[in-house]
Amino acid sequence: MASSDIQVKELEKRASGQAFELILSPRSKESVPEFPLSPPKKKDLSLEEIQKKLEAAEERRKSHEAEVLKQLAEKREHEKEVLQKAIEENNNFSKMAEEKLTHKMEANKENREAQMAAKLERLREKVGAPAREAREPGCGAPLRRRELCLDHACLVSLSFILWLTS
Repeated sequence: MASSDIQVKELEKRASGQAFELILSPRSKESVPEFPLSPPKKKDLSLEEIQKKLEAAEERRKSHEAEVLKQLAEKREHEKEVLQKAIEENNNFSKMAEEKLTHKMEANKENREAQMAAKLERLREKVGAPAREAREPGCGAPLRRRELCLDHACLVSLSFILWLTS
């Protein structure tokens, strides 16, 4: 636009600023550029060019499909590895727990057998002392039949308990 196309009209002046009115002249037909109504036409594609583009698109599809299949195979392989590792860790844990339990059970069994053997030994000492006194000539202590029967009954019941637990 040329400067003759614009008219400036000052409206008022103030301390805070100025106000203007711009008046533009109407457009002239000479200054308006002509725009085409439709976009420029593309060149016509030959059959060979279309065929090449189709082949390139097919190659891209195949390449993309191969990449997707490769990623899927890698993912499945990773899942198998993780599952195998989890199974292995579970088996190791089971073996360790079983060994620990077996060791604990053996220790308990040995401890129980030692306690029962000690009780049996004490019982034999109790039962054996009156029997020795009764058998030894010259011992003035009379043997109480009831005491001997109770000690014998305890020995029998303790032997039965040992037999049940073994």
